Amino acid sequence: MTRKERFDYILNYFRQKQGPVTTELDFGSAFQLIVATLLSAQCTDKRINMITPELFRHYPTAEAMAKANWEDIFELIKSVSYPNAKAHHLSEMSKILVERFNGKVPDNTEELTQLPGVGRKTANVVQSVWFGKPTLAVDTHVYRVSHRLSLVPEAANTPLKVELELLKHIPEADVSNAHHWLLLHGRYVCKSQKPQCDDCPFNTICPTGINLLKGKTTSKQPKLKAKKE
Repeated sequence: MTRKERFDYILNYFRQKQGPVTTELDFGSAFQLIVATLLSAQCTDKRINMITPELFRHYPTAEAMAKANWEDIFELIKSVSYPNAKAHHLSEMSKILVERFNGKVPDNTEELTQLPGVGRKTANVVQSVWFGKPTLAVDTHVYRVSHRLSLVPEAANTPLKVELELLKHIPEADVSNAHHWLLLHGRYVCKSQKPQCDDCPFNTICPTGINLLKGKTTSKQPKLKAKKE
């Protein structure tokens, strides 16, 4: 099977079985989305959705959060991963949004990645989910699934390389959905430690799944170092 045929098969399945999808994070504005996405690094969406209602009740806007001490933010997010660093990032990010952007979240990668704690992944999520742009965020799930399904070569050993490889083959109209399709597949089926290959709709074309179902070890794939983003 060629790579193009592999992409066609997988994308056609997702289009037919899942259709349009979006983030599982809860939010009510661009500001709340960027806050929730920043908090979700190395943490589950379920956990983030548990703490953001109270966080947003206190600080619903950049203007409100910019006036808070980072220690107060910390108290509301201390159950997430890296709460100290994230509290500092949220405090600094809010102040910059107010000072430089009139309290509004910018809609482009260059300006978004100038914000503390916001890397390319978070910037792509915000652009895709809120602004409707064809950007594709590569988190650990997308990275893992892309390699296991052989959608990208082993040489694509960074999130950016995976992103660029995927964008070569995914039609622009599918890009935003494709991020969530691959992410959710990795979160619920193609799990890191115990992939559910028996229940995977791609187990007849997935090199990793075929090997696992035959009782072999999982195929090699470039390791992705954890990033606080």
